[in-house]
Amino acid sequence: MIQLEKLVIASNNPGKLAEFQLLLQPLGIEVVTQAQLGIKEAEEPHLTFIENALAKARHVSLESGLPALADDSGICVDALNGAPGVFSARYAGFPLSDERNNRALLEAMKTHSNRSAHYYCVLVLMRSAGDAQPVIAEGEWHGEIAREQRGEGGFGYDPLFWLRELGKMSAELTREEKHAISHRGKAMKVLLEKLKAH
Repeated sequence: MIQLEKLVIASNNPGKLAEFQLLLQPLGIEVVTQAQLGIKEAEEPHLTFIENALAKARHVSLESGLPALADDSGICVDALNGAPGVFSARYAGFPLSDERNNRALLEAMKTHSNRSAHYYCVLVLMRSAGDAQPVIAEGEWHGEIAREQRGEGGFGYDPLFWLRELGKMSAELTREEKHAISHRGKAMKVLLEKLKAH
């Protein structure tokens, strides 16, 4: 098993940080954030999730000298040809706002009857900035885009992400319920299995 004592999370998103800390807690790995180390966010110029995650992990590992875990994730809507995709956090422009992003998505979906969508997450763990064989894990979470927002939990597009089999929005799940079935939770399970296999 790959031994990790300390890991830098390449994100300033408070929702993601809370999820990662909860998911990594059982492993006894000390988790620090790039902000705690004074590291600025990496640029995300790429058009694929994997390239952005690699860029973020490499940047943070280079700046900190520590192993780094980065994710790139977003929501992909079938009727919008996969948009917002890698632009999920920036869908409504700057300043970044979950509320404005949700309103923009509702507006874009007004005339569409196909509401199918999925969240996608790719995790990249780099043991060093020069790691030629980073550990990569993916996860998907399928649902639908609702016609109005509901729920107080989660972040991002969770108030619009309808889970038909549960009869709930993602934003109506507890954190534990969400982690058990979400794209990030699934990717983290794959990552942990890969770490144990090494």
